[in-house]
Amino acid sequence: QVVHAHKPHFMALHCQEFGGKNYEASMSHVDKFVKELLSSDAMKDYNRARVYLDENYKSQEHFTALGSFYFLHESLKNIYQFDFKAKKYKKVTGKEIYSDTLESTPMLEKEKFPQDYFPECKWSRKGFIRTRWCITDCAFDLVNIHLFHDASNLIAWETSPSVYSGIRHKALGYVLDRIIDQRFEKVSYFVFGDFNFRLDAKAVVETLCAKATMQTIRAADTNEVVKLIFRESDNDRKVMLQLEKKLFDYFNQDVFRDNNGTALLEFDRELSVFKDKLYELDISFPPSYPYSEDSSQGKQYMNTRCPAWCDRILMSHSAKELILKSENDEKIVIYDHIGPNVCMGDHKPVFLSFRIAAGAGKPIANVHKCCVVQ
Repeated sequence: QVVHAHKPHFMALHCQEFGGKNYEASMSHVDKFVKELLSSDAMKDYNRARVYLDENYKSQEHFTALGSFYFLHESLKNIYQFDFKAKKYKKVTGKEIYSDTLESTPMLEKEKFPQDYFPECKWSRKGFIRTRWCITDCAFDLVNIHLFHDASNLIAWETSPSVYSGIRHKALGYVLDRIIDQRFEKVSYFVFGDFNFRLDAKAVVETLCAKATMQTIRAADTNEVVKLIFRESDNDRKVMLQLEKKLFDYFNQDVFRDNNGTALLEFDRELSVFKDKLYELDISFPPSYPYSEDSSQGKQYMNTRCPAWCDRILMSHSAKELILKSENDEKIVIYDHIGPNVCMGDHKPVFLSFRIAAGAGKPIANVHKCCVVQ
């Protein structure tokens, strides 16, 4: 429906956790999904496609469970993709699907983060895939990213910013350093996927429970904190919030949905560290995670984590300049979420729709030599 409404000429779709948490059992569904997508009525006018699926879960040191799809409309002429090995652009024709071992594909760069970034998760699948494209003399990188999650609400609550925020900061810095290093020419870039950015848990709890009293429950054997209960000081000491490792049970979910949760955006602070490198359009949709996986509860959040804007589309400041500025009141740039009332798993996808002016990259066209290709 979203494709039909916006009719994009070039479409990039980035997926994370392909095959789901039980990928050994579920990976077989992925191929069926891909075939249905490629042959669907909505996609019939896209005569070229590139699909990159990291399905090789037996190779734990490389497996990222990332999937990157790129669709080109038949009306688009002269689209080129960069070969990282040959260091030249190649014209995109036909439909091609790459899966299993992406390591041998020169049309992308794929990396899994070092194990020591997130030692408590033995088989983390977090990492990134990068591709480079050239349209109308305009070259840009598209980076599919999956950063580390919060392993415990209680640990996230202890410090501000949390220890997990620091791990994500380190990993995102690693990605940005890789895509602007000296191996290839610098181009504009878009980084989008599951950043797992969370609200500042300590600040959120202090705000939501400003007038509450806190009760701490410890394990009898280890004396470790296992639960925090926040009760209203009066009103029969009604429970406002219960916090456990994987429980964030706040009594009023409307605070995360009213006015798209914008009152909580002040606690969304993880991107501020990168403001000199990354730009994001204003968010006007509710937190994208964690939605109920009950198919009848499309709008409901699960009470496992504090809702947050995990799924984002970020760009370099040069990419921001590429996006066509609207010359009238017509809304050409749209940053929104998909399926607000439909169950789409625990994350709601987000999308960015924009136009690139023909020849937007002309001042630097000679640098990229998009026209000199084989």
